[in-house]
Amino acid sequence: MRILVPVDGSKYSDAALAFIASRTRLIGTKPEVELLNVQLPVPPRIERVASRATIRSYLEAEANRILEPAAAKLLRAGLAVRSSFAVGAPGAEIALAAARIGADLIVMGSHGHSAVKGLLLGSVTQAVLASCTTPLLVVRDAAAPTRESLKVGIAVDGSKYGEAAVRYAVEHRDLFGESPQIVLLHVVPDLAAFVIPGLADAPLQLYKPEQIVAMQTKRLERAVAPARKQLERAGLKAETVCLVGNDPGTEIAAYAKQSKLDVLVLGSHGRGALKSAVLGSVATRVAAQCRTPLLLIRET
Repeated sequence: MRILVPVDGSKYSDAALAFIASRTRLIGTKPEVELLNVQLPVPPRIERVASRATIRSYLEAEANRILEPAAAKLLRAGLAVRSSFAVGAPGAEIALAAARIGADLIVMGSHGHSAVKGLLLGSVTQAVLASCTTPLLVVRDAAAPTRESLKVGIAVDGSKYGEAAVRYAVEHRDLFGESPQIVLLHVVPDLAAFVIPGLADAPLQLYKPEQIVAMQTKRLERAVAPARKQLERAGLKAETVCLVGNDPGTEIAAYAKQSKLDVLVLGSHGRGALKSAVLGSVATRVAAQCRTPLLLIRET
């Protein structure tokens, strides 16, 4: 398994390193881990008074100041590590490095980046998502999981994005431990009552309780059945959890926190670097509200 770990010396990249160190025995017999530090270009006024060699030497020294302690943490965990640095826009350089090494996974720390803390992923993380389709594990500043076999939530909705999430989990099952506790999550709409604007916001009962249960059960089974079969073919068992609500992202994030998931796996589409929403709407809502490590599987 080839893993790219961008580091910048922050507590968020330290959290990503801690997660990788906690999975040392589970990421393959010969995991290939590459640390990457991206330095911003120097201002033009510096380029006018210093040689390229001098600038390069300075940037390399700055990168090594971050890379060396990061590599030491993984070496202590028994991992063989390579280190590299690049100069440019961090998101674009991370995407290029992932393509260069054929990364199976990018693991990076991220913080919320908006007026409301935690509302969005950090700007570099969003730039990476906009620039490549390599699976991305986003680790916040929570403690790394201590148990060997993880409790893993996989959100499915019957779409190809959910199928991609399950497929990745199966192909890289060792990442989650020998006997992971897998939970398939699906959100069904709350059909108990609808509010009609203009009628004093009075709820209107459209269905009988038994009709609601039947419809929700049918939707759940239709969404979860393909994922369950895919896991069973790989010899993996999964629990099915039906969440009820009209905001899937909020419901999934709340469940992840309440049930103390170690990792939450989401399939998502991208909308390009020129759109405000790099992730699909559900993944965006989950990322906004969830501190659980978030494994994003892109499907274009």
